[in-house]
Amino acid sequence: MTFNGTWKIDRNDNYDKFMEQLGVNMVKRKLAAHDSLKITLEQTGDKFHVKESNFRTLELDFTLGVTFDYSLADGTELSGSWTMEGDTLKGVFNRKDNGKPLTTTRVIVGDELIQSYNYEGVDAKRIFKRDGGQVPFSLYGNYTENPEMLHCVIVH
Repeated sequence: MTFNGTWKIDRNDNYDKFMEQLGVNMVKRKLAAHDSLKITLEQTGDKFHVKESNFRTLELDFTLGVTFDYSLADGTELSGSWTMEGDTLKGVFNRKDNGKPLTTTRVIVGDELIQSYNYEGVDAKRIFKRDGGQVPFSLYGNYTENPEMLHCVIVH
């Protein structure tokens, strides 16, 4: 499963309650609820390059299983790592201020990237759509063996 692509936020599920549980103030929660977050993921083996763009732009590189530090948009400092469990990218992080765990997963379902969160028993989801209708070439097969498939991609 490849996570490569640019993903634009489409909708949220319980994200305000999740941010409230994290201690994010109401003004920042309201801004986040209406952000236009785009995430660009580039995966090469066990290495990832991530670019997040909305009201700030953040780029980071990480390797699966290797601990790194990360700062949320509200300034909350975390330390943790990502692992791959089947087709799911799983992040386990601890807040630096109180040591409490925050877990997150990313999984691709159809044309959506579903990012799920849990912090102190509060679950939330952010659902992203592939930006610009980009679809990985591998989903369509081999055009030299099946040239009629190329027509489906062009018409799409």
